[in-house]
Amino acid sequence: MRKSGPPKGLISYLVLELLDERPRYGYELLGEITEISGGHWEPSYGSVYPILYKFEEEGVAERVERDDEPDRKYFALTDAGREELAEKRREIGGEARDFGDVVLGFYHLYAALATDDRFEVDDADADWGYSERYSAWIVEQMIRHHERDFGEFERIDASPDEFHAETGATGADATDSDGAGPEGTEPDRTEPGSSESVPADDAEESSSGAADD
Repeated sequence: MRKSGPPKGLISYLVLELLDERPRYGYELLGEITEISGGHWEPSYGSVYPILYKFEEEGVAERVERDDEPDRKYFALTDAGREELAEKRREIGGEARDFGDVVLGFYHLYAALATDDRFEVDDADADWGYSERYSAWIVEQMIRHHERDFGEFERIDASPDEFHAETGATGADATDSDGAGPEGTEPDRTEPGSSESVPADDAEESSSGAADD
């Protein structure tokens, strides 16, 4: 059971991976992470920049001067940063179950607000609501993303305890997949009851104000 939010060090890991690809500046990193999340999550300005400054102080990253943008603070990964990235990859690699618990935990809370008589959320004037229809839309998007990235969705008839016991015994997921979904497919970001897609920039922002060490 996960007792907090996303795995500690997740933002640091994402920043390292993106800097390993090419030098970037803070707001660019924020935009990249938001895009990776499908527009549903964006770390705060106050979480990314302290990480960059900490990386600079520790020699993990260094500032890069650009003649075309002299006032913008670009950061590039150093050799020490690549060693840090290798360690972060191992750390985040061991957090997969915790990450899954975060996703499932918040979905269970969402469904509870919709169905549990102890809660009386007044969402009549909201754009969204806590209901079977909106729940179905969330699940539909998850399936569409799964099929885009992994191929045809197949249900797993196992309770959480059974699934964890099985995966614990076998180690990594035994499913053979190259990680590529059907060519040309994209997840549907259509709001319930609407035929128009929702651009990522219009998604509700969720931010974290704490630095992610």
